[in-house]
Amino acid sequence: MDELDLIRTRAETVGFAPAEHLAPARERLLAAARGERRHRPRRWFWLAGASIGLAAAITAVVALTPADQVGVGAGVAHADPVKVLTAAANTALKEPAKPPRPDQFLYVKTEYTIPPNREVWLSVDGTRDSLIGSIKEGGCRNGKAPMYGTNDPRFEGTLEDCTPRSVYRTDLPTTADAMLAYLYGKEEDRVGRAGYIGKAVYGLAYEQVLQPASYAALFEAAARVPGLKALDHVTDGAGRPGVGIEFPVSPGSGPKAKPIVLVFDATTYQFLGTTDSAVTVKTYVDEVGQRP
Repeated sequence: MDELDLIRTRAETVGFAPAEHLAPARERLLAAARGERRHRPRRWFWLAGASIGLAAAITAVVALTPADQVGVGAGVAHADPVKVLTAAANTALKEPAKPPRPDQFLYVKTEYTIPPNREVWLSVDGTRDSLIGSIKEGGCRNGKAPMYGTNDPRFEGTLEDCTPRSVYRTDLPTTADAMLAYLYGKEEDRVGRAGYIGKAVYGLAYEQVLQPASYAALFEAAARVPGLKALDHVTDGAGRPGVGIEFPVSPGSGPKAKPIVLVFDATTYQFLGTTDSAVTVKTYVDEVGQRP
């Protein structure tokens, strides 16, 4: 590998700071090279050989400005959708499994670019009454669930048939092949379904909890969807910077249809939300209405 290959590889990995931040960074680099600020410990170790020195210099200029100062994380320059989603899968796989108690509630707070924001308390095992915003949702017990929010007093509290649905999903595939088949449903439905898959991925990663292996399979499966685009320097619904993965709009959609863009932290590749929404809190609590 020559010096240009080394520089190219390093730059793609670290990412470039915006132009307005490069000038001061360059000055600090040149000052260090001239031997100024000798009263501080040396931050750069110049190795023998012009190629290594040149690559280190370029890397220094690229990485001098911290991610929280430039507004984006590292690693988003010319981002590749497959690499981003693969990295997201690897991140998910490293997360420890945290099985909740059946009597707990999943609390999720979502912020939107256009308020109001959203809070939900969802029964883990589906048998207890949940709260979605200000609307109560009846838990399913013995095959029956009370109806709430009907706007008709005759039906309020009456029972309807139901099946308990757990928000802690242990029934989902743990391999990319199986997850892709699960997302598509039927083989013949795969053509032009990228937009649908994007929404399905978001739905599973949003107000539910998957096992780490299923999260990893979800993002690995998404990486196989054709037509994806990576968008550098996007923000989620709460304004947090990241890298976006755009799923194309399905053929035949209306003129106002917009592609869904999933946003991942550009450094950790943790799922953040979409360009319109942001999952800012997701945890378990013991009671409806309780906040962490």
